[in-house]
Amino acid sequence: MAEFDLIARLTARAGARGDVALGIGDDAALLEVPAGEQLVACCDALNEGVHFLPGTDPADIGWKALAVNLSDLAAMGARPAWALLSLTLPRADADFVDAFMRGFSALADAAGTALVGGDTTSGPLSICVTALGCVPRGQALTRAGARPGDAVFVSGTLGDASAALEHLRPMGPRHPGEGRSDDDFPMFLRDRLHRPTPRIALGQALRGVANAVIDVSDGLLADLGHIARASGVGIELDAEALPASAALRTLLDPAERLRCQATGGDDYELVFTVPSERWETLRAIFPPEFRGALPITPSPPLAGEGAGVRGAFPAVTRIGRVVAGEGVRVLDADGVPVDFDRAGWEHFMDKVP
Repeated sequence: MAEFDLIARLTARAGARGDVALGIGDDAALLEVPAGEQLVACCDALNEGVHFLPGTDPADIGWKALAVNLSDLAAMGARPAWALLSLTLPRADADFVDAFMRGFSALADAAGTALVGGDTTSGPLSICVTALGCVPRGQALTRAGARPGDAVFVSGTLGDASAALEHLRPMGPRHPGEGRSDDDFPMFLRDRLHRPTPRIALGQALRGVANAVIDVSDGLLADLGHIARASGVGIELDAEALPASAALRTLLDPAERLRCQATGGDDYELVFTVPSERWETLRAIFPPEFRGALPITPSPPLAGEGAGVRGAFPAVTRIGRVVAGEGVRVLDADGVPVDFDRAGWEHFMDKVP
């Protein structure tokens, strides 16, 4: 199959929209940014053997390639609008492209995101997506606003994707060849790894409420470390407050579960800080059926696992506090710091396989 045949297959998934003055087919796209809004742009690459394992379903790769970018937009409080896709393939594989685009398009449609351009080339399997969105002028969320006295909240549950990766990778402690079959492994955890849910609706709702926001991609400690540095503060987390899914609680003992939750990454949940005077504002943004999922004292989330692409909210849990100082610490029930051998994923040092 020739390159332009692949492009035609990709173009077939891109529909016309009023905010796309010129889409796929020219040297660049022309896009209409609404008056009074700022353009928000992000870019993430996914490489085989680094971000996903060989043999991963192409539809899952397509979904995740877009999801990790939409999660960045969510952390900025932005509304997704457009995406550019750069696809590098070892060979022109129509079946791979069709399956990839099924996953990519399923999330794009759910999130209101139009594919407006990109590139195809030959080489080791790699996907790079640029996502573009809009936010009302001056209302973007950043990492730099956390203040001592803020409470730290996180959406959804933590550690699910990390546990799934350790099960699936060839040398992982829970590989099927070492005593556990795929049939025994919770599908919920596998879906959390392969099809994360970008918290778009929540991110937009946090505008004017949260002081600082980041998405959990490299690991809770690593990503909160970015907020701590950008804001010039310290952060304390309560180990027993970190939310865990029922599947994770069943699968792992408490120590291993905490390690996955604190350092595992790939959750794509939003972690954010809110001053005490806005806690009730935060509670009020949730529909009545979700307000119970916003505890002011630490407790497991009560509703909404897997929700939140556009119109629904995930559970939100208070997990710690912002303090004077620097760095991020996890404290056990007695207030003693818990030590970890790493804070999260580090490129050029870590490998998936």
